Amino acid sequence: MAKWKKKRQTMRHYDQSAMVYDAQYYEEQEAKIKVALERLTLKEESLILDLGCGTGLLLPHVAGRAKLVVGIDISRNILKEAENRVKLHANATLVRADADYVPFQNDIFDAAFAITLLQNTPKPHLTLNEMKRVTKPDATIVATGLKKAFSQKTFTRLLMEAGLEIRVMTTNQHLNEYVAVCTKISKKTLKEPKRLSISPEE
Repeated sequence: MAKWKKKRQTMRHYDQSAMVYDAQYYEEQEAKIKVALERLTLKEESLILDLGCGTGLLLPHVAGRAKLVVGIDISRNILKEAENRVKLHANATLVRADADYVPFQNDIFDAAFAITLLQNTPKPHLTLNEMKRVTKPDATIVATGLKKAFSQKTFTRLLMEAGLEIRVMTTNQHLNEYVAVCTKISKKTLKEPKRLSISPEE
């Protein structure tokens, strides 16, 4: 029951702060999105999942390179704010759902983003497993981790134990979160990533 209590608290928080979310966090979120997108190449005609999409700040950055962008959030009010951005993109849609129970079949998306999400979920490894379930075998998964909630070592271990190969992890004094660009890997081949690149604190 504890996990549902945390989810209800998160939902209430974002329902209450939805109208002022952009005013408070726009620059911060844009910085994380910019760092992530600089470090990956989206396939043409991609199907993209934005898990915990908030007010849809990622959408303008990826809609032009995607066949479809789906934003999912548990907060009804935050999705109402996101509708303002979705209206500008015919290839975007919003779904109200729990990030741990995404209403899609396996192996659908080419890329999935979880920006400012994992620290708000009761069991982040389950959220990552759900992201893996709905993404294709060669999918890119972008995840951020709040520094106040995770040490860099803990966040790295979380991603690796979820079966993700960290291609690059960025952290600096201007970001309040670690930004990791990952690739799905089979549990059979799960091992220390060969190409882990970490941008040190400045």
